[in-house]
Amino acid sequence: MAGLTLGDIASVVDGRLVDAAADVTVDGPVVIDSREVRPGALFAALEGEHVDGHDYAASSIADGAVAVLATRDVDVPSILVDDVTAALAALARHVLDRLREQGNLTVVGITGSAGKTSVKDMLGSVLSAAGPTIAPQGSFNNELGVPLTVLRADEETRYLVVEMGARGIGHIAHLCRIAPPEVGVVLNVGSAHASEFGSPEATAQAKGELVEALPPYGTAVLNADDVRVAAMAARTAARVASFGRAGEDIRFLGAPELDAQGHPHLQVIVDGEEHDLTVPQLGEHQVVNAAAALAAARAAGVSTEDALASLAAAGAGSPMRMERHVREDGLTVLNDAYNANPESMAAALRTLAAVAPGDRGVAVLGAMLELGDASEEHHEVVGRLAATLGVGRVLVVGDEAAPIARGAGSIAEVVPTADAAIRRLMASLRPDQVVLVKASRGERLERVAEALLAD
Repeated sequence: MAGLTLGDIASVVDGRLVDAAADVTVDGPVVIDSREVRPGALFAALEGEHVDGHDYAASSIADGAVAVLATRDVDVPSILVDDVTAALAALARHVLDRLREQGNLTVVGITGSAGKTSVKDMLGSVLSAAGPTIAPQGSFNNELGVPLTVLRADEETRYLVVEMGARGIGHIAHLCRIAPPEVGVVLNVGSAHASEFGSPEATAQAKGELVEALPPYGTAVLNADDVRVAAMAARTAARVASFGRAGEDIRFLGAPELDAQGHPHLQVIVDGEEHDLTVPQLGEHQVVNAAAALAAARAAGVSTEDALASLAAAGAGSPMRMERHVREDGLTVLNDAYNANPESMAAALRTLAAVAPGDRGVAVLGAMLELGDASEEHHEVVGRLAATLGVGRVLVVGDEAAPIARGAGSIAEVVPTADAAIRRLMASLRPDQVVLVKASRGERLERVAEALLAD
């Protein structure tokens, strides 16, 4: 974070200093996890369902934090506020405004039902080659993740990439007030969080809040092949840059091709010239993500040639997203267990079928959460797709995911727990097989991948 004194921070967040000197500077990070405290840090004490950050105030000061942002007296140097989350938002906006006044900073916001983190990682890699860049760590895309990402920026930062998630109308608008973007990327409108939004139209309304927040001199980067996303062009005063088969700025030629490792490439037309779009990540769906990153990088001032070169070297940046691991005996594990929705499940299964045809492909699938009333149908469709693609074996984990097996038919079996899946796999896998592990985050199915790799 750009250096501010405790007095400055207290003024910005409408807080009260307690046992803290106003002239002490915060020259370390702002953190919400006491294990991440470093000398000079500001520790924000959040009250969660299971852990109360206030209980770690004293240890944070002992580890080098200069103060604690808190809602009650913690007997150590602190700034007391009514709401720690709101205080972080106010502080982040103040820091961002200050950095914009001092330098040449471009903020890029990214949203969509699927692919946000992959695009964030790709774009972060491209922009880092062009100048000092801050991008979220993992999926820091909510009312805590966005301000914490902003607060990592300093006077040297040239590009700030912000991932923006939503669980309801107004959430992205709120995040845009914390970090107003000049470039806004909307990837798709899918089925994720259907139980919260209620309909694809409501999801589109929420995602489109990003382009509504753009200034007239900004750029909205839109997926031309998603009807609901393409329609967002009417909701912004900014310039529109579209990508896809129907894209005007980046237009796809033909279908993606995969190499032997499952890495895609595609010919695209950019500014009337044909280019090869290649990304060393698994799955043909990654060319869509790469095209979005290319369009966003161009909007931020990076040349097409430099962006394409950076994308060609951009490996996966976040864990458990089609991570490819090869065991010593040759068994390959694709750990895609960070999250899942119908669209990302389909993309992962297509990748598995492409890199491991026939009985070499094994899909270990858990529940896709928050799909509302259509949950059972969505799971069954995933199973049918696995069978249609010719996946050799589908191991379904848990009762909520059981409709996958109904859709997949004879290639599928259901086991009650991850531990049961591990036992079944260890007793039956061959070294030449490829195992895909995928489910919503709450299922913690990464335990299967970890056990297979540790075996």
